[in-house]
Amino acid sequence: MFAGARYGVKSALDRAIAVALLIVMGVPMLLTAVHFKMRDDPRVTGVGRFLRRFSLEELPQLLNVVRGDMSLVGPRPPLPAEVKQWDAHVSRRQLVKPGLTGLWQVSGRSDLSWEESVRLDLYYAEKWSLTGDLAILLRTVVTVLKPSGAY
Repeated sequence: MFAGARYGVKSALDRAIAVALLIVMGVPMLLTAVHFKMRDDPRVTGVGRFLRRFSLEELPQLLNVVRGDMSLVGPRPPLPAEVKQWDAHVSRRQLVKPGLTGLWQVSGRSDLSWEESVRLDLYYAEKWSLTGDLAILLRTVVTVLKPSGAY
């Protein structure tokens, strides 16, 4: 586990608890895409693959929820390097607190394009409702039990 910098609501820089799943292989990888996920990422350990498959690596982030830095539901907290690459309209994702799960996580996860995940995050931020959050939480249970798109 480690505490890494993530942006929260209204672009506030926070420290978020996370789990390291990657191994450093001596060869630096230049991440040029904002939404980077590799299906068979060679840097992910066997334990990391198992934790990711069932979203167990997200559990330590419950500490962020208890601290009030995150919500159970909301857009994922972005890395500072990601925010630097965003188009101006994408920053509207930060109208709400970041969350452990969100609309794009239950609508396709890593199988979605960057544009589709942004569209879903913006929809969530602009149309937030308690019933919507409850529906996303219920869909999260189903998504975790049927881990399609988790890599």
